Amino acid sequence: MCKIFGIDALTIIGGDGSFRGGLDLSKAGVPVICIPATIDNDVGCTDYTIGFDTALNTVSEALDKIKDTGYSHDRVSVLEVMGRKAGYIAINTGIAGGAEVVLIPEEPVDYEKDVIRPILEGRNRGKSDFNVIVAEGVEMDVPDIARLIEERTGITTRYTILGYIQRGGIPTVNDRVMASRMGAKAVMDIHEGKLNRVIAYKNGKVVDFDIDDALKQTKSIDEDLIELERILSL
Repeated sequence: MCKIFGIDALTIIGGDGSFRGGLDLSKAGVPVICIPATIDNDVGCTDYTIGFDTALNTVSEALDKIKDTGYSHDRVSVLEVMGRKAGYIAINTGIAGGAEVVLIPEEPVDYEKDVIRPILEGRNRGKSDFNVIVAEGVEMDVPDIARLIEERTGITTRYTILGYIQRGGIPTVNDRVMASRMGAKAVMDIHEGKLNRVIAYKNGKVVDFDIDDALKQTKSIDEDLIELERILSL
């Protein structure tokens, strides 16, 4: 069909699932170029995916508003954000918003140690409101987490599932610039005949990888970032 319609290459924008489809197409003889765009920022071959910064800003704005009502009512506020397998949104917005607790899929959770104890210790220091950020991939559901907190601490606890609002909105400047850089690289690769590639942002540069090699790469949240969140939440 590509030959019939004079299509030199398909540009596929998405995450690992989209890229696996692109790999299948390339093996079937359809030239492709893949651009990473997912708010989860969980594509292994790239340090950054388009949409991540916009989602962070959306979540941070929501957290600021939730903190206002939590402060005025002396509550624990539990906010679920996206991230079935990766906690990049949760950890970054937790740091930016000063959350007392952040739960991510990558880290095992001891609810007494990691959730209840910090809240009780904070209350003993005079704090009256608390914010808990939970990535959706964490094993316990947010309503159950909120119920556990209220039962164990005696503090009124409310939860919010932010949902698909995280996937929309006006793109940030950072996302617009990154999309432009990656898009330009994709066009240059097609023009130069470098096909069946994944565009990526690595170590401050826009580069490309063979699709098969790109899909084999993995990444994880920086341990320093996790430790920073723990320090700031004290």
